[in-house]
Parts: sequence; structure tokens; C-alpha cells
Amino acid sequence: MKKNFIYTPLLALCTMFTLVSCNTSKNANTNLPKDISERPADEDSQKYEQAQLDKLKASIQSEVSKEKCTAASEWTFAPMGAKACGGPQQYIAYPKKIETIILPRIEEYTQKVKAFNEKYNITSDCMMVMPPTSVKCINGKAQLITAEQ
Repeated sequence: MKKNFIYTPLLALCTMFTLVSCNTSKNANTNLPKDISERPADEDSQKYEQAQLDKLKASIQSEVSKEKCTAASEWTFAPMGAKACGGPQQYIAYPKKIETIILPRIEEYTQKVKAFNEKYNITSDCMMVMPPTSVKCINGKAQLITAEQ
């Protein structure tokens, strides 16, 4: 009987410590730093700025792709983006009817790419992107035609 008297309070004490420690471990994680994947994007990082540029470019391309190309004479093109060595990254075809809307957005993108290149000392291949000679409508989509084609 003496053995049960010693083990019962000891067992109760161990059980109490186990329950308390399990309960506190649930709350202990609230003060720890979040996982890096859950952190908000650092607005001053190169990766964040590149993502913003990519979104702007995709938005411009999406707006242009909504338009169906039925007559090449209703379309034109403009340089877009900027290589670190100078010159455009590419050319984009767009319908003349949205020129007043799309050209300022293309220019905004180009200026932001230039600033990005300078800020992060970006290098490029320095190959000149030749301007297209015309626009052609193929299956409802505008395609840029170069001298080689």
C-alpha cells in the first residue's frame, strides 16, 4: 500500500506536466518568425521588381491579344522594353484603334525596364533586335514580319 501511495501522486504530477507542456507548445509557435515562403515580398528586391515588370508586360500583351486581326492595315508595331546595351528587347504589334491607350503603357514598361537595368547593373547579349517591316494577320492573330521572312 505504501508503494501505491508514492506512485499515485507521482503519476498525477507527470500527467499534469505532460498536459501543460503540450498545451504551451501550441501557443509557443505564435511568436516565431514565419516561414520564408509566407513572408510578404520585399518591395525593394530585384526578384519583386522583376515580377512587377513581368506583370506589366503580360498585361500589355493580354490587352493586345484581345483584339482580332482581320486587316493588317489596321495594325502597326512599336518597340517594347530595353536591353541593357541599348535598343528594344522586342517589338509588339497592336491595333491602331487602341494606340492612345497602349502606347503610354508600352512606354511606361520600357522606362521601368531601363530603370531596372540601371539599378541592378543588368547585362544583356547586346544583339540588336531588328525592327519588323510589316504586320500580317494569320488566323486572326497579328504577326510581325521581318526582312528575312
